[in-house]
Amino acid sequence: MTLNKGIVKKGLLQGDLVVWMVFILLCMISIIEVYSASSSMTYKRGQFWDPIIEHGTYVLVGIGITWIIHLFPCNIFKAISTFSLHLIAYPLLIIALLSAATNEASRWIHIGGKTIQPSEIAKICLVGFVAFILATLRDEKGASKTAFKIVCIEVGLTLALIVTENASTAIIIGVVMFGICFFAQVRAKYLAWVAGLGASVAIIGLSVALSIPKATLQKWGESDGPLHRVPVWVGRITDHEKNPADPAEYKMTPKNIQTTHARIAVASCNIVGKGPGNSTQRDFLPLAFSDFIYAIIIEEGGLASGAFVMFLYLLLMWRAMKIASKCKALFPAYLVMGLALMMVVQAMVNMAVAVGAFPVTGQTLPLISKGGTSTFVNCAYIGMILSVSRSAKKKVKRVEPELEIVDTTNNIEEVEGEKQ
Repeated sequence: MTLNKGIVKKGLLQGDLVVWMVFILLCMISIIEVYSASSSMTYKRGQFWDPIIEHGTYVLVGIGITWIIHLFPCNIFKAISTFSLHLIAYPLLIIALLSAATNEASRWIHIGGKTIQPSEIAKICLVGFVAFILATLRDEKGASKTAFKIVCIEVGLTLALIVTENASTAIIIGVVMFGICFFAQVRAKYLAWVAGLGASVAIIGLSVALSIPKATLQKWGESDGPLHRVPVWVGRITDHEKNPADPAEYKMTPKNIQTTHARIAVASCNIVGKGPGNSTQRDFLPLAFSDFIYAIIIEEGGLASGAFVMFLYLLLMWRAMKIASKCKALFPAYLVMGLALMMVVQAMVNMAVAVGAFPVTGQTLPLISKGGTSTFVNCAYIGMILSVSRSAKKKVKRVEPELEIVDTTNNIEEVEGEKQ
């Protein structure tokens, strides 16, 4: 195996070495922290090793997925993403909407005792499809008007199938798609139109939601209609209780139990933390191994551990930008940027929720939180990024030859002297 500027040219692992390093480190952190944060699951099942064996199997399968995908030529993702989005992702999203709710939301499909989250599949397919359209339909000014219309239709349809049951995922998808369009040099007036429309919808929707009577919200919450998640959204936005001066007067409720224990976990840490496996809030924090695993990481590893995990995601984004800058073709550049954005934006939202800087969203921490579909899809993200990095070459700048200026003054004087 030979190394050259962070790229593994030959050997078992090909592609960008830094991306491989970030991926392996995140997987290692995942196994350690999920094992520590699964105490409540271990207690309920009565099996000490079952949770970590299950998650470890998912991680190993995910690593295998990454390795296989990173060997594919990146152009194959054009056809796969277009085919999968329309013939696999959309039907699965529709089936999920019609399925029975799990944790008060219809986001999963149950097959043989296992669950599939179609929104994760839709995200990776949509990134590939949008990258393909923006790279193919272009004019002298960048992505064409036709490309922008197609992207708006496909993104709008995807968001419509997701937003009623998973608004936070829909928002993240919208932000990432906007980022890809910006990177693809979509005309500024189109981007301004989308930004204005999104802001208007958010303001109007928030105003309407806050004006709905509590009785109506309660009625919607008890129903199975498309508006049954509205009370949850309103509650998360408006739930800003003032902390009492005396901590003993603080009341724990079912609504604030997650955020309360997460903040206790963060507040009780120090620079180095309590040490791996020594968390106390994992026994009280619901979904400690999933949505709030970052709080457990900080409690056990301290502020240094939390900063290190954040650094890994930012490093992944930086390497994706470097890889995109080396791509001669547009599709792989747009693809790698979209995939990295999808992972990093979701990671930042999860971390902001864990430290109390953002309302609860239900977003997992990519490659670290316990999960099945999300683990496999995030590993596929890394595999595709590595596939692009494996074939990406640095653009060669054309250098014009320098003209050599010869001083002929002395020669002319010599010739004139001979004539005289």
